Amino acid sequence: MSELNITASQVQGEVSVTILHLSGHLHGNTEPQLLDRARQAYEDGSKYLLLDLSNLEVLTSAGLRAIHNIFNLFTPQSDVEIIHQHGEEPYKSPYFKLVCPNPHIYYVLNIAGFRQNIPIYNNMDEALNSFAG
Repeated sequence: MSELNITASQVQGEVSVTILHLSGHLHGNTEPQLLDRARQAYEDGSKYLLLDLSNLEVLTSAGLRAIHNIFNLFTPQSDVEIIHQHGEEPYKSPYFKLVCPNPHIYYVLNIAGFRQNIPIYNNMDEALNSFAG
């Protein structure tokens, strides 16, 4: 099984955004690695996280679980209450977003319902510009 490589970068725009660049395979064996990096970023004070999926080749159900857990980590409790009361307007996270999934990964994210709550961009500048303080 292929490994997952994660590199991190920081972009200072209107707000400071941490970007985790993923390459390889996100599955059961590599899920803890991604969760640890996201948790570390959060504990280091990151409020905004962007997952760069441009070099991610494989996303399994364990990878989806990891993305869901990161969404929960970066969603403040006050927003969780909004999600539960949102009515017909779907909640889109202003804190956690995805960018540049290949068509197969995009399909998996879409079919799993992730697009409902997690914005997905096809362009890094667009994704970064979507974060606002």
